[in-house]
Amino acid sequence: MTSPLRITVAKRTAPVAAQLAELGHQTFQETFAATNTAGDMAAFLAENFSPAKQLAELQDPKTTFLLGQMVQEVIGYAKLRTGSALGLEPRKAVDDRLEIERLYVREDWIGTGLGASLMRRALEEARTQSCRTVVLGVWEHNQRALAFYQRFGFRPIGTHEFRVGNDIQTDLILRKGL
Repeated sequence: MTSPLRITVAKRTAPVAAQLAELGHQTFQETFAATNTAGDMAAFLAENFSPAKQLAELQDPKTTFLLGQMVQEVIGYAKLRTGSALGLEPRKAVDDRLEIERLYVREDWIGTGLGASLMRRALEEARTQSCRTVVLGVWEHNQRALAFYQRFGFRPIGTHEFRVGNDIQTDLILRKGL
């Protein structure tokens, strides 16, 4: 029996951008609203999850979005970027690195295996693109996400600032060799 869950590469279209904007807004708010002020959340969401911003990200040739779909509904996604400089000296991006910039799953789908399916597909994509390293940033206080990434073999290599509105937070930079 085949699973109704599908992981597909997103088409670079305005309707997909609108879906990503809505889902990104929803999942970021579900995960972080309780630990940020309403003003900081509103500023971050407006800056990062407009349909126009998502369309620009979709059309970036170094970026790939993987969509987790159940039937026709998008319930999670991963944003991947090749040539990432995360964790390196400024201006020292390398082509054999893939960054998982986002791995977002709707709250009602957390614990179902969707996140793991997206992660496995992201790692497969990294190997397909001949990447030797995968990196990501995760908020230092997001224990659930940290445990998830550690199960996949990611280990901390540093920190960087992550701004939510006017609040500057600390993200851990995690790395996994392939």
